[in-house]
Amino acid sequence: MKFDNIIIGGGLSGLTSGIKLAEQGRKCAIVSSGQSAIHFFSGSFDLLGKINGQEVVNPLEEMKKLSLKHPYQRIGMENIAPLVNEVPQFLKRAGLSFSGQASKNHFVLTPMGVMKPTWLTIQDFTCFDTKDEFPWKKAVILNFSGFLDFHTLFIKDGLKKFEVNAQIKNIAMKEFEAIRRNPSEMRSSNIAKVFDQGEAINEFANKVNELSEGFEVVILPAVFGLMNNKVAADLKEKINKPLVLLPALPPSVPGIRSQIMLRQRFQELGGTYFLGDNVEEGVFENNRLIEIKTNNHGDIKLEADEFILASGSFYSKGIVAIHDKLYEPIFGLDIDGDNDRAQWLDEKFFNDQPYMHYGVKTDEHFRAMMNGKPIENLYVSGSVLGGANPLKEGSGAGISLLTSLHVAEQILK
Repeated sequence: MKFDNIIIGGGLSGLTSGIKLAEQGRKCAIVSSGQSAIHFFSGSFDLLGKINGQEVVNPLEEMKKLSLKHPYQRIGMENIAPLVNEVPQFLKRAGLSFSGQASKNHFVLTPMGVMKPTWLTIQDFTCFDTKDEFPWKKAVILNFSGFLDFHTLFIKDGLKKFEVNAQIKNIAMKEFEAIRRNPSEMRSSNIAKVFDQGEAINEFANKVNELSEGFEVVILPAVFGLMNNKVAADLKEKINKPLVLLPALPPSVPGIRSQIMLRQRFQELGGTYFLGDNVEEGVFENNRLIEIKTNNHGDIKLEADEFILASGSFYSKGIVAIHDKLYEPIFGLDIDGDNDRAQWLDEKFFNDQPYMHYGVKTDEHFRAMMNGKPIENLYVSGSVLGGANPLKEGSGAGISLLTSLHVAEQILK
């Protein structure tokens, strides 16, 4: 099978590149091994939250201070602003509405009851201008009876520093009795499926209104709208008080919905999505990747003019570490990292861990390096790139989105 472009990896990075290229008429395929990190989505996309442990107010301005090895610096500051301006409209075309701006972080309340700086927040969630106060002083935290993935006590304790009087209450409804009796099925996605059917929302809203009498705001887990992005908005209209939704433990309902909608956008544009398949190897000629072989396709070769590696970092096995080396498992690409295992870790757990900065080595055009030379038509995007610590910086989604859009632009030139 012949394509213009093949992307290896079906997460946020791979889908972003695929959609961008397909929007320009390219015949694209994505090879995805399975569930992506979007299923852990907290409701927000971070651009840059911290530098050296200090909170960032203006990500666009502060990212100029990052190392020259950082993906943002390698994209080029002159290219960053147009890309960050493109992202909200890019997501909106996929049916995903976000709030936020790159020149000023806003804050979201986390399941631990603390305010976290971020860039873009999906419409289900509430944005705050400051981390130092919560606008309401009397809050009711509601949970589904038997739902263990929403830790209400953490939220209540976290709200104390904002001088909020919070009470915890449970909601029981017959629609949830079956999944409540089976703890392994009492997951956020199972609850969301009940609301997607549309029959439970009115009764649920009435119960919320009864339980929230005397309170200023209602806090609920974000378990609304697995396949239907209007459920959360409908619920907010039916509840008499302001509603603040907070992420529950994964799987994330807004995350699964975002993955589904991005994939649908890609396929509506004519893209081919190979789900549950793994790339085993590639065939190279004259410093170009000619074709790839996958587990499911056997002898059927997948050919393309350009390829993008968006396979993720250690978590997704885009990079593998064994006792004596680091390696990229598909093509054996060069790694920007230290093969001395003693250098991978800092003995202090909460310090900036060196291994988090490791990734596939590329040239200035984000083309993958192999044996010290760039592969002419193999590009790299997302967390498989090195040069950053997304956990410490709060930059993971931004790196995935911006490097993927930038790489797509390199291909389209």
